[in-house]
Amino acid sequence: MKILPAIDIKDGQAVRLFKGDFSQKTVVNPDVLEQARVFKEAGVAMIHVVDLDGALEGRAANRDLIARIKAETGLAIQVGGGIRSLEQIEDYLAVGIDRVIIGSMAVKNPEFVEAALERFGSSKIMIGIDAKEGLVATEGWLETSNQDYISLALAMEKIGVRLFVYTDVDRDGTLTGPNIQHYQKLLAALKHAQVIASGGIQSADDLKELKKLGLAGAIVGKAYYSGRISLDQIKEAERGYPC
Repeated sequence: MKILPAIDIKDGQAVRLFKGDFSQKTVVNPDVLEQARVFKEAGVAMIHVVDLDGALEGRAANRDLIARIKAETGLAIQVGGGIRSLEQIEDYLAVGIDRVIIGSMAVKNPEFVEAALERFGSSKIMIGIDAKEGLVATEGWLETSNQDYISLALAMEKIGVRLFVYTDVDRDGTLTGPNIQHYQKLLAALKHAQVIASGGIQSADDLKELKKLGLAGAIVGKAYYSGRISLDQIKEAERGYPC
């Protein structure tokens, strides 16, 4: 299982939110590039980057900064936040981003996902499913759809999606533990796709529990920045479990 440290970018800084609430923002490192270098120097292979400004504005707001992370560190990177066009995806891939995460558009325009899969392939396109009480949240988590996370995942898998990031928004940034039940249900429903866990992870024991489920990976954010999970523990947790 691959463990991906997270860098969420807001106003050019690395931040953490509480339950996706932009009014409850904590700056964890004002220098995003420096944070990425810390991960690189620690031997981390891949990071999870979210353009929070982009998620709110519906555009790749921090594209240049994210491109610099790739150019200056060489880290493998998956990026989400504000992905609304094939041109945005193509541009990210052109500057070396390894995987691009489609979120809101998966709910609002499934045909867009189909077009992205056809053009770029399932190894480059991920679907980010963020849910509040089981219902999919969109537009930077400011809106909630009437579609549940399982039905969206199945619909996306049917058109060729092979990798998801699933976040229980109510757990995100809370350090209360991941929603194990949701991951169990999701993995039981999917036939071909893999899942990366995100939200609520608070300890190395959580990573062990998620690993037992057969997840492809887990994203560590606040637990790292608050000192509950060290970079050594991240490397230990993923040792021998390739994504």
